[in-house]
Parts: sequence; C-alpha cells; structure tokens
Amino acid sequence: MNGAETLVQTLLASGVQVCFANPGTSEMHFVAALDRHPEMRCILCLFEGGVSGAADGYYRMSGQVAATLLHLAPGFGNAFANLHNARKAQSGVLNIMGDHADYHLRFEAPLKGDTVGVAQAVSHWTRVCSSAEKVASDAAEAVQAARAKGGQIATLILPANTAWEEASGLAVAAPAPALRRPSLAEVRAAAHALRQPGAILMIDGPALFTDLGLLARRIARSCGARLMQPFFVSRFRRGAGSVLIERMAYRIEDNIPLLAGASSLVLCGTARPAGFFAYPGLPSTPDDPQTRLIELCSRDMDIAWTLQALAEEVGEAELGPEDFVPLDLPALPEGELTVTRVGEAIAALMPEDAVVVDEGISASYYLAPGLKRARGHDVLTITGGSIGFGLPNAVGAAVACPDRKVVVLEGDGSGMYTLQSLWTMAREGLDVTTVIFANRGYQILRDELAAMGVNEVGRNARRMFDVEGPLLDWVALARGHGVQAVRVRDMGAFNAAFAEAMGQRGPRLIEVVC
Repeated sequence: MNGAETLVQTLLASGVQVCFANPGTSEMHFVAALDRHPEMRCILCLFEGGVSGAADGYYRMSGQVAATLLHLAPGFGNAFANLHNARKAQSGVLNIMGDHADYHLRFEAPLKGDTVGVAQAVSHWTRVCSSAEKVASDAAEAVQAARAKGGQIATLILPANTAWEEASGLAVAAPAPALRRPSLAEVRAAAHALRQPGAILMIDGPALFTDLGLLARRIARSCGARLMQPFFVSRFRRGAGSVLIERMAYRIEDNIPLLAGASSLVLCGTARPAGFFAYPGLPSTPDDPQTRLIELCSRDMDIAWTLQALAEEVGEAELGPEDFVPLDLPALPEGELTVTRVGEAIAALMPEDAVVVDEGISASYYLAPGLKRARGHDVLTITGGSIGFGLPNAVGAAVACPDRKVVVLEGDGSGMYTLQSLWTMAREGLDVTTVIFANRGYQILRDELAAMGVNEVGRNARRMFDVEGPLLDWVALARGHGVQAVRVRDMGAFNAAFAEAMGQRGPRLIEVVC
C-alpha cells in the first residue's frame, strides 16, 4: 500500500464520496488509487475554477464535503476565484494539491511555485504532508477541518513522493468540534433589543433554507421586529410556501432607506452589512448611525442553538398564512422578449423544488419580481462576487441533488469565465438548464462606472465593457461542449424552449438575446 491509496481509503472512511478533479503529473498516483476505488465518484472539470466552483455548489446543496484534486501552485491559482466564493459561502471544501517530490524542490523546475502561499491566502487550514506514513492522518485532519465551524476551506499539500512511497493504513476523520455559542447574557441583551419598536433581526446560514426560518419568524412576530436577510447568501428558500423574510438590496443607496430608523440590528448567522464597494459620497455600511448594532452570532457559531435560546427569552408567536409566500404563479407572457418577462416565464414553468443558481448579474434585478412568484425553490447566489461562479456551482448542485431540476441564470460575460463546465454537464448527464442573458457586454461594469460618477464614456471604455466584434455564439459554444442549445428572440420561442427543458432530463442551454 502506498500513500495515495491510504489517502483515498481515508477519504472514503471519513464520508467523502465525491472528488472534482483536474489533476496533473504530481497527482498520477492519486489518480491510480482513485481508479481502484470506484465507490468514489470522480468528476473531471476542464478548468480548475470549475473544480472549486463545483465543490462549493455540492456543499451548499448537500452539506457534505467534497474533495478537489488540483495540480501544484498554478493549478490551485486557477481555482482561487471560486474558492474565494466558497469561503464567503462558508462551504466545506477539501483541496488535495499535489506538489513536486520533496527532494526535487531544491531545483528550479518550471512548475515550482509557492504552494503554501497560494493555499494559505484562501484556506482556513493548510498543511504540507511530510511523509507517506502521515498521509492518512493528515487527510483525516483535513476532512475534520473542512467540516469545522459550519464549513471551511482545508488544503492538504502532498509532495509526489508521499504518494508512491510505502504507507501502512487509513485513518478516519474525527467529528468536527462543537460550534461556539454566545453567552446567555448576550442572548438576553439581544432579546431586550428585539422587543423595542423598530428592531430588526437579520439572519443567514441554515435559517434561510431549513425550519430554523420558521423559528426566526416566530421570534420576530413575538417581538414585533422585522426579519431580514443579506442580499448575497450561500442558499435561501424563495417562492410559494417560503417564510416571509425581507431581502436586502444590492446597492447601498437602496439599503440605506431600508435600514433607516431601526432601533437595533441584531445579527444572527451573519456579519454587519457593507456596500459591495466604496462609492464617492456614500458610506461603507448602510445601517443607520443611530441604530444599535448587536453582533449576537457569527456564521461560524451555533445558529440553531442561538435562535432557540432567543425563542426561550421572547416566546414564539403563532404563524398564519400572512407569514408565508402564497402561490401566485404569473401568467405565461407572450410577445416582445424582456428580461422581466423571462423571469415570469421561468416562474410559471419551473417545477417545485428546483435549484436556481443566480449569476444573472445585471439581469437578476429584472428577473427577481417574477421568480418570487414561482413554486418553492432554493437559490444559490454569488457570495464572494468573483464571477464565473454560476456554471460550475450548478454542476456541484446537480451532483448533490440528482432528482431536482437545476436552473442557471447566467450573464454572457460571466459565463465565459467557466464555460468548460458545460462539457462536464454533458459528460455526467446532469439535469441543468442554463439560461444565458446575451446583452453583449459587462453591463454591471457600465452601471458601476456610472455609480463612480464617470458620465463620459469613450471608445476605450466601451471596448472594455462590450463583448461584440465578434459576437459570442452561445449556441455553437454549447453544442461544441455536447449540450443541446437554442437561441431565442421572443417570448413564444423562450416559453417553448424552457418548457421543453423542464420536461426532459439532461443539460440544455437557452441563449436569450436581450
């Protein structure tokens, strides 16, 4: 038995059953070991950003850690952007990064790089394995670290010789340490604040997609407080039957009036809201300077215990129909194609319990009113703001939930970052419908330029923001990756294409020219 075999056996014994991979030469012995264990599902992604994005989506929908297999410092660097998104989502991801054999590192080989530096920049836990005998125990500790605090990024760096040298056996990851809890005094102070007129309870984490949301609503009802959630969250429930929770807006200028006059802002499972960027003449945070800020429970603490403790202090009000989103499906729109109408069509046709991965960027604002009226579904958002999240995240969500429809709302510019994920969807037969909003440019950057006060736009700026000349042909791109695709220019064509996608299994792509 060699180190690579003890690694795979340890992962399986510790409950890690999926590996998203883009391996290189230093990982060949790990590939061979994976081949001897077909019970580990191995999924090839054609770009490392697809690997990390898929592992993120898998955790968001399953709550289980997936392994990634990445190559050296440059390969890990390619995965960095979606690891950043995963870190902001508090997803548990276990990265296995190969490196040169330890005795080879004294030479300046072409792929030699700062593996530790690039890993530590985005990981909560990083370790370089020192010998084949330690691969199993190090891997077990890495799994435990990835599961800790509700989900972390853990990176285990394995020099190539630790894979081929002899090792003795597997290890099993210990349970993750218990989550921290606020003190009872902090809970009582938060309860007192929530009872005051104008208080807000802001929640995140599992409270947005489990029965903890019901508990949070009962607490807010009992206190007469508003119940809110941040705009960018790892996962939330939306549509018919979901608990009524106010969602913050994207822009800070929209959030300032939303939070104005609040007596207190009690944070449970989330951090103080902040603007996406700094803007001239605007504050960095939207909360009212007169509002009392109470950071009761951070995302890496025990949110369930905290909400239960709050409920014991303030009581739980009974909920009625007015506390839930009613079923109000929009009529299927016809005629001229608009993004707003596309949102209504998706809402009318999307089945119950679908998973929506939203990287529509500028289109998302116009899609939201219709999608709020859809049947109940889960939504995954771009928590870290690093684009190229949507397509690979959908891969992971579809692997985690093979019996649920996955719908990706994707901008044409952001989709180009990780379009290789379409190939993985085709190879794995994943039930993912991708809707590309082809506005022929980075519309969000045009909006951001205006928000920065730049009103005169010349040739250079225009050419940095558009993706025309030549036009991107998403139908050809999708078909080249093995995915059926169609381009639509009116609502009749979109309705037919989306209905067909909802009625069939397997990957589909619809390019919406808007």
